[in-house]
Amino acid sequence: MHRRNFLAVGSAGLLTAATKHPSRLPIHSCDCSFVPQAGPVGLQAFNDVSSGLKITGVKVFGVSLTPNSDRPYVFVKLETNQGLIGWGEGTLEGKAGAVMACVNDFRDFLIGADPMQVEHIWQSMYIHSFYRAGPVIGSAIAGIDQALWDLRGKALNMPVYKLLGGPFDSRGVRGYYHIDGAGRERLAQIRETAKQQGITCVKGGIPGYYEWLERRPKIDRAIKAIQMTREALGPDIDIAIDFHAKTSPSVASVIVKEVEPLNLLFVEEPCPPENIQAMAKIARRSTTPIATGERLITSYGCRELIEMGVVDILQTDINHVGGITALWKVAATANVSSISMAPHACEGPIGGLATVHVDAAMPNFLVQEICGQVTPNATDKVWQEWLGFPAMRMVDGRFPLSDKPGLGFELSEESLAKYPFGGTRPMARVFHDDGSVAEW
Repeated sequence: MHRRNFLAVGSAGLLTAATKHPSRLPIHSCDCSFVPQAGPVGLQAFNDVSSGLKITGVKVFGVSLTPNSDRPYVFVKLETNQGLIGWGEGTLEGKAGAVMACVNDFRDFLIGADPMQVEHIWQSMYIHSFYRAGPVIGSAIAGIDQALWDLRGKALNMPVYKLLGGPFDSRGVRGYYHIDGAGRERLAQIRETAKQQGITCVKGGIPGYYEWLERRPKIDRAIKAIQMTREALGPDIDIAIDFHAKTSPSVASVIVKEVEPLNLLFVEEPCPPENIQAMAKIARRSTTPIATGERLITSYGCRELIEMGVVDILQTDINHVGGITALWKVAATANVSSISMAPHACEGPIGGLATVHVDAAMPNFLVQEICGQVTPNATDKVWQEWLGFPAMRMVDGRFPLSDKPGLGFELSEESLAKYPFGGTRPMARVFHDDGSVAEW
């Protein structure tokens, strides 16, 4: 067939197809995809080992404690054919709407699937998304994964930490509260409260924002603030200091070196976590333990930090890293390299409770963060209203372990409805005096 005749026949064929199906247009494929499968991918291969439990519904809720909150909670609810309910959290600061949409995008991976096959479902969501997970996909997977583990524990009538092989310590999980912006008088009060409540660790920050090369007066201000914290709290309370990636390697190295005599538990994010060589430079200049990781996604995102031995402590966040499955893998990978875990948890109560379950089964666990204060606040009251107990409040310096199955709580949609989704709000936008963008 001549080329001209071939083109004519091809055009006629396309015209005929368009006439039969006028709503369809010719589609040009890159031939890089496979034929879609009906239902969750690989479902038929597990018919012989199915538990009989099937996911029948996926719901996602945006919950704003205040209308202008920059971190509305993103809660995931999985419903099943046997009436069991699983809850999880995928809160992502400043990107709530995107995560909620992404959870709904994963419906085809879930409806009809056996929730007992947690690892298979996690792998399918991660790998079949093709583009590797960033914080939005990671947070969506995290919410779904926590709900799957909650269902798994409820189906087996066991708390999740026991499914993971815990607990290592029956007294519970050691934690710390925040003391941001506390002056000397307030720190003295915190010291006394800590003694009464058995609190052994707190975390503060450094004041201000820093240029890449900063003047000495501002550096001295940060050093004096840390020194004052140690003087006010005394030698018996562990202190961690969060730099929040506000400093460059040059600035951070000076501050960290100056505060070495204070015996800090760790300094956190002395520079942006993606700058691994810069983190290594700071670590070489100091004996103070270095911590980072709250912005990292999946165990793959932590690999280079672990392999290079750059940090002493990893702080991956269960709501971003990819849920219980991913946090557990990060901890196991870190353990092989003698790196400790101090997970970040500054979102809602579901992720915090889920983290405690994983902590309880980590051989390399150090301490658990919660963005609460020594004195309970309004948020603590809401959480207790939802869950029926003081979620993420320590007893004798530790988060208690529940013997209830799954993640250890029940939650109603009605209780969440009192705090309707106020929409996605941007996180803080901070600028230097000259208008340039500042880390915060």
